[in-house]
Amino acid sequence: MPELPEVETTRRGIAPHVSDQIVTAVAVREARLRIPVPGDIAARVVGQRIATVRRRGKYLQLDLERDALLIHLGMSGSLRIEPAATPPGRHDHVDIVMGTQTLRYRDPRRFGLVTWFAPQDGPPAQYRNLGIEPLEGAFDGRWLHLATRTLRTPIKLFLMDTHRIVGVGNIYASESLFRARIHPATPAGKLGPARCERLAAAVRETLEEAIRAGGSTLRDFVGGDGRAGYFQHSHAVYGRADAPCPVCGGPVRRSVMGQRATYHCPACQRR
Repeated sequence: MPELPEVETTRRGIAPHVSDQIVTAVAVREARLRIPVPGDIAARVVGQRIATVRRRGKYLQLDLERDALLIHLGMSGSLRIEPAATPPGRHDHVDIVMGTQTLRYRDPRRFGLVTWFAPQDGPPAQYRNLGIEPLEGAFDGRWLHLATRTLRTPIKLFLMDTHRIVGVGNIYASESLFRARIHPATPAGKLGPARCERLAAAVRETLEEAIRAGGSTLRDFVGGDGRAGYFQHSHAVYGRADAPCPVCGGPVRRSVMGQRATYHCPACQRR
């Protein structure tokens, strides 16, 4: 599933092509996504100029003159800029047409979302329970320490809880905890100020490095330019069960936590 780095990579890839463009048509070939594409989407947005492209968690928001488009890539979705005349593929479900070019939404599994909302009525329902953005200034060691007091939840599950922090996901939680030298099963409330500071910095560094690399290749995810990310080539522990730890040389261990594969180095990451 595309996580924050993959979505941010997509945002940066499409923004120069769609900003300041007029929506001239919307073609919906398959409306049956996770939430059906609204039947009035074309009538609502055609003729409006796209001002900016923003990201909130794993959602992309295209701000128009009056309304906004909201897009979620689901498990296998992608957005690409293509000539409007390019024939759509089997899984190309929605086109946001801007003259001679189109923003094409592709989603083999159809778990994504393409809809519109009116910003003057407030944030969309999808934003209501989202947590803090880990790349914004408010996310730091002090916030992490205050947010985890008394919690017995394993710190890895805390990092992946989108009601608390958005967009970290399984890969980036494992990699961040390795950088911070913290065992993923450590109860969140047992982390002191120093380790919280170290972990917050590690989360930010891991995500920023992944964005620079274009994200990780997850199933058939590609970025806005049609290319796959390559951060997976830098994974220190994720997906490397029994491989040598890049720091101490000991074997990386795999376990299951919250029904998700978890990777760590027992020698480097202590509770």
